[in-house]
Amino acid sequence: MAKARSKTPPRELASVLDFIRYAVTRFAEGKVTFGQGTEDPVEEAIFLVAEALGLPITRTDPFLAARLTAAERQRVFALIEQRVTRRVPAAYLLKRAYLQGVPFYVDERVIIPRSYIAELLNGGLFAGDSPLIEPTEVTRALDLCTGSGCLAVLASHTFPHAQVDAVEISKDALAVAKINVAEHGLEDRIKLHKGDLFGPVGDAVYDVIISNPPYVDAKAVASLPAEFAKEPELAHAGGRDGLDIVRRIIAEAPAHLSPQGGLLCEIGRGRAILERDFPQLDFLWVDTEESSGEVFWITAEGLRG
Repeated sequence: MAKARSKTPPRELASVLDFIRYAVTRFAEGKVTFGQGTEDPVEEAIFLVAEALGLPITRTDPFLAARLTAAERQRVFALIEQRVTRRVPAAYLLKRAYLQGVPFYVDERVIIPRSYIAELLNGGLFAGDSPLIEPTEVTRALDLCTGSGCLAVLASHTFPHAQVDAVEISKDALAVAKINVAEHGLEDRIKLHKGDLFGPVGDAVYDVIISNPPYVDAKAVASLPAEFAKEPELAHAGGRDGLDIVRRIIAEAPAHLSPQGGLLCEIGRGRAILERDFPQLDFLWVDTEESSGEVFWITAEGLRG
């Protein structure tokens, strides 16, 4: 019979660096899965330990030698063990996730924020000499499938004069989005709507529509790693080939875009399928540091053929 693991941290674990090193080792032993805000065991360990201690997750170096109090040692040790033994995503354990360095509240009611669109909103697509659309001229924006509200918050930063509508079908996810809108002081600029895609906004017209909809195919949903399976299935399930919701967005978006507007949508790895199904549409595929061909931009004119 395997020996039960101690619930008390070993005496050798004293400093911030000790706990980060220990977490990396435990994650390897436990064969945990990453990709929910962090990409590898070192990044995950730094996030978990630093966030638990209230330290800046991107500037841990000055604190690495700092020794933890008894209470801090016990808490961090317990979090590491929960991450490994229960396979709970670190973001859920800490109730916090970061997107482009911006903090968001998260819990099990929402998918953990990790959209490539965040980088595009924060990067050069809407800046420089030839933006896709001039950000200061955007007066209305729509975020479909908003989840935690993270992209709606980032969109409000990118488009400083825009009123943002954010639509979500899950009332539980909307409750989390409400927390984030309030935490960022954006109640006067972001309006949350419960419902299915464009249904709650009537005949409203927007300069920009963004969406990171569910796009995992049925086979993949059935075999998600334990950590990903703890997220709401509704936030993953995109139908047989993953693109059911994306197709609906493409079909319905033209009626809700201003003449100079456009749609920015993340679809995962379904580019070939989408181009096969919509050969008449001229998608502009936009790459990010971590992705290629997983996000498209298409203008209102392009959507109308």
